[in-house]
Amino acid sequence: QVQLVESGGGLVQVGGSLRLSCAASGSIRSINTMGWYRQGPGKQRELVAAITVGGSPNYADSVKGRFTISRDNAKNTVYLQMNSLKPEDTAVYYCHADGVVYWSGSSYHSGRDYWGQGTQVTVSS
Repeated sequence: QVQLVESGGGLVQVGGSLRLSCAASGSIRSINTMGWYRQGPGKQRELVAAITVGGSPNYADSVKGRFTISRDNAKNTVYLQMNSLKPEDTAVYYCHADGVVYWSGSSYHSGRDYWGQGTQVTVSS
């Protein structure tokens, strides 16, 4: 099976920085897209940033210029560098992996996506 484990959340003051990491484990052959979503209090889950296996990033307008997504394909790990944090960035951040191909022990499987358990980011003013 495939698991996503996030780390790096916490409490930071306005204008501060945090770096989130998410490592995918399991007998993974490849992951097409890895990304980060967030869900703030009373809000729907929204895409923050995503990056393809080829390194093409996509950002929500609200984080462009402040957040940078990157990935290490050899480690099946995705990172989110968050700078100039604002109170409205407060949310639970979820790692997401799409287009995962993994080895089950007898064959390769693909077709579903995976989510991490979430990590809290709180920006205090």
